[in-house]
Amino acid sequence: MTAATHSTLFPRVPDSADAVLEGLDPEQREVATALHGPVCVLAGAGTGKTRAITHRIAYGVRAGILPTSSVLAVTFTNRAAGEMRGRLRQLGAGGVQARTFHSAALRQLQYFWPKAIGGSMPRLVDRKVQLVADAAAACRIRLDRGELRDVTAEIEWSKVTQTVPADYALAAAKAGREAPRSPAEIAQLYAAYEDLKRDRAVIDFEDVLLLTVAVLQDRHDIADQVRAQYQHFVVDEYQDVSPLQQRLLDLWLGDRDNLCVVGDASQTIYSFTGATPDHLLDFRVRHPKATVVKLVRDYRSSPQVVHLANGLLSQARGRAADHRLELVSQRGPGPEPGYTEYPDEPAEAEGAARRIRALLDSGVPASEIAVLYRTNAQSETYEQALADAGIPYQLRGAERFFDRPEVRKAGIALRGAARFGGNDALLDEAVDLPSQVRAVLSGEGWTPQPPAGSGAVRERWESLAALVNLAQDFAAARPGATLGDLVAELDERAGAQHAPTVQGVTLASLHSAKGLEWDAVFLVGVAEGMMPISYARTDEQIEEERRLLYVGVTRARSHLQLSWSLARSPGSCPNRRPSRFLDGLRPGSGSGTGRTGAAAPGGIERGIPGRGSIATPRRAQRTPARCRVCGRTLTDAGEMKLMRCEDCPSDMDEGLYERLRDWRAVQARRSGQPAFCVFTDKTLMAIAEAAPDDEGELARIPGVGVRKLNRYGAEVLAICAGQDPGTGDESD
Repeated sequence: MTAATHSTLFPRVPDSADAVLEGLDPEQREVATALHGPVCVLAGAGTGKTRAITHRIAYGVRAGILPTSSVLAVTFTNRAAGEMRGRLRQLGAGGVQARTFHSAALRQLQYFWPKAIGGSMPRLVDRKVQLVADAAAACRIRLDRGELRDVTAEIEWSKVTQTVPADYALAAAKAGREAPRSPAEIAQLYAAYEDLKRDRAVIDFEDVLLLTVAVLQDRHDIADQVRAQYQHFVVDEYQDVSPLQQRLLDLWLGDRDNLCVVGDASQTIYSFTGATPDHLLDFRVRHPKATVVKLVRDYRSSPQVVHLANGLLSQARGRAADHRLELVSQRGPGPEPGYTEYPDEPAEAEGAARRIRALLDSGVPASEIAVLYRTNAQSETYEQALADAGIPYQLRGAERFFDRPEVRKAGIALRGAARFGGNDALLDEAVDLPSQVRAVLSGEGWTPQPPAGSGAVRERWESLAALVNLAQDFAAARPGATLGDLVAELDERAGAQHAPTVQGVTLASLHSAKGLEWDAVFLVGVAEGMMPISYARTDEQIEEERRLLYVGVTRARSHLQLSWSLARSPGSCPNRRPSRFLDGLRPGSGSGTGRTGAAAPGGIERGIPGRGSIATPRRAQRTPARCRVCGRTLTDAGEMKLMRCEDCPSDMDEGLYERLRDWRAVQARRSGQPAFCVFTDKTLMAIAEAAPDDEGELARIPGVGVRKLNRYGAEVLAICAGQDPGTGDESD
């Protein structure tokens, strides 16, 4: 049973205000009962901050001190807001508004637009990249894809810091921004972007905040109406507020001080978007009479993980470091963090896959394992390694659970059964709620046993299995619940985006992993140039990178593996070294800090391709990857698969490429996997260009590992030779 479908998700609603306080530790209880005046909660990672503030709101509501409609709780992501709404509902305070800053502002702007401005509100654009591209074209400035993304980020930063185009150059210099183009060009693009929005009558997400601020500043009658509605405010992740969000919060508050903020300066990792911990650190200056509560009891991580996390922060410098919290683990002991050095990135990915397979075999659910990296560009290597090992995975930020087609269809089927189940023969032998759900979902593709493979068929089954598990826990927590009750529960969860967990190892960037946790975490690429990232040069930037690694470490409950590679590509010069952040903490790196005053126990493993806790065939000897056209050493993953530079001419056999694609489609259909799990497009292109004659030549193509060579090699070589590959048995 996964954590997200555990029966604790369906606790009985507390029967009184005092019952809401049961189970809180002394500091959490202090937060929950501090209902008047300004309150500042300094909460370390894993210390139960969401528990503390949701119990605070629920206690105030249940005690009759906080009217439900008078409370506005704001946070930074839809997921966090959904989790907060779900917890409040379980505590009997379901009517409280819990939203993101943007969602709350948009709701107010839509309501007051006719009164404040008149007419219809402009259309909100989801993505501003195309508008930025059009602005660049209007300015006759050519931007490549990377520059387009970076210019868009500069415009977003400018708006949340309330910087107009004319002031961009000065503000960027003062903030130490490294712009992708000259400041004058950025300012020109920013101004053109704003002109285009006006011409097209559209607004972006930053405009939502800016316009709401403008309305509340200019229309005192509207500001008074908002303040009459909301009299108590709770702000989660307060270390991440931007100047614009703080301005909006000030306007919501007016001259009142019924404000509770929660944050941790050591988890400030979004300064590039305009976030700053200064508002959190200066809270006592702005509110001298504030109640300040520190949460340091870590309920998430083992003492070994907490020791490493504290060690990382003990070496930090700067203002945020001066306010760091020393965590105290409340869990029993676990394994020591592991450190592994690999010759190159593919070997590092293969090593992680082997260790993950060992964890799966030991009983750790796939949904409780994560691979975290510094940049999204690193994911492809790990996707390939996990696919090669037959391990299901999911990319963080993919389609929302309740938006998946199979989940929507399942919801329709369950709703129909709830209404007309008495006439459905399918339910004749279903004696309880779980068996009813299993019967209905069997018609949508659910089976008692999961299908083979790790592709789309398996993903659909996992979605349906999550609903089956949810029904089992719902029935166990609420005996006598009907199918209609479950449908209502699913509707509420969909509205809150409170999804059950889908089985699959999570691949995520460190930034997107904020606020999440797993039993086992693999922190990969922990080397100089990646952690800290190469473009982090100032002391402030370096310290933010340290905090980012701290966030990664504190995502782990028990198992934690840190790894790095000496080179990017096989056979290239091994000129990398482990991250400076691990100095004094990893074995053999000198004296450290913490409990014993020495470096962590254990040693650094030397990862060798094909060797580890699971016996696998060893790859062929790695040699430097060079372009077969111009001879240049290749470092880009896509170019390494093609074995040529992207710009070098291709001699690909188009007919062979199409035959390989047709063959791949058949293999994917038979195994129930996405096509890329058979071979990626780049690998097929590389095969079509090389047209290998034997297994040795085929094995030298990146993306063709030992497992795939054994499984598909004979058929691929037959296709390359112009022969019919035949129809062998694809089960293995």
